[in-house]
Amino acid sequence: MFSNIGVPGLILILTLALIIFGPKKLPEIGRAFGQTLKEFKKSTRELTDDVIEDIKEEKEKLSK
Repeated sequence: MFSNIGVPGLILILTLALIIFGPKKLPEIGRAFGQTLKEFKKSTRELTDDVIEDIKEEKEKLSK
């Protein structure tokens, strides 16, 4: 997704974010984004574990 941005584009985006939100609000936004990403990863991991567990249970039922 971000593979085509490059360093100059990233610097431009960060500079615009700093100008728009200000230095006080930017860390709060970063923390909120990090927390959201953490929750998303956790949910994805739990869903994957549930699906794998269900598949194992179905295989056990079929093998009996």
